[in-house]
Amino acid sequence: MTATAGSIGKVGPVQTVKARQSLGSKIAERLSGGLVRVFLIVVGLFWLVPTIGLLVSSLRAPEDMSASGWWKVFTEPSQLTFDSYRKLLENGDITHSLWNTVLITVPATLLVVVVGSLAGYAFAWMEFPGRDWWFLGVVSLLVVPVQVALIPIAELFGKLGLFGTILGVILFHTGFGLPFAVFLLRNFFAEIPRELLEAARLDGAGELRLFARVVLPLGGPAIASLGIFQFLWVWNDMLVALVFTKSGTQPITVALQTQVRQFGNNIDVLAPGAFISMVIPLAVFFAFQRQFVSGVMAGAVK
Repeated sequence: MTATAGSIGKVGPVQTVKARQSLGSKIAERLSGGLVRVFLIVVGLFWLVPTIGLLVSSLRAPEDMSASGWWKVFTEPSQLTFDSYRKLLENGDITHSLWNTVLITVPATLLVVVVGSLAGYAFAWMEFPGRDWWFLGVVSLLVVPVQVALIPIAELFGKLGLFGTILGVILFHTGFGLPFAVFLLRNFFAEIPRELLEAARLDGAGELRLFARVVLPLGGPAIASLGIFQFLWVWNDMLVALVFTKSGTQPITVALQTQVRQFGNNIDVLAPGAFISMVIPLAVFFAFQRQFVSGVMAGAVK
């Protein structure tokens, strides 16, 4: 009986601790269970309501949009039509501006990714005089606001004949995207094991081959994350394009704003144009979502 009582006395505190642990685990399970998932789904649906409303509005006739809200389509699906998209394709200003947006965004993204990757590798693994000071100088450019540089660069581009051209907008976005790109990729590349790079050098790999065969595959997630950030920033930009473009070089953001100013009731063109302008960067983000999450998680772990 004594041994039994002793064993009971010893088991009691352990059971209390287990009871406490089980209570915490139950709370954690409930927080990460179905209730939270339902809540997140509801929040996601509320976040998508403007997008859904814009999509439905782009598929309705102008008279239907002026008569009732977009949710009316759920009771009268016969209102859906693709006439607005047909009119959009017939609007030369919108289609030309959409093509201008592609001509601006793709080169500005590729230049930042390529130059930023090369510079990040150089600052991380190459030895040259003043490397750390040069890197600090590049990082210090992160604090320079875009608004401060608009007028001086506009005057410079005017003297060089680049003002109002697509090339000028590309160079502006590239210049302001490079400091963040170099900072991000340099820190990511610096975490690559030195032994791996030394082994490649012993095998006779030069710097370019080492960069292409070793560094780029390992830095793929970070490069993809950078590309997504740069693409979204340039595609959705309006301030820089409003200052540095003219009527023939305006991107979709400025063209839509011009349509609103000139034709306030031109909703049959504005709705599908705005939806296309929004859905393309969303498609790019979801296409590279896995690489984006991998790059963010890798940066968080490191």
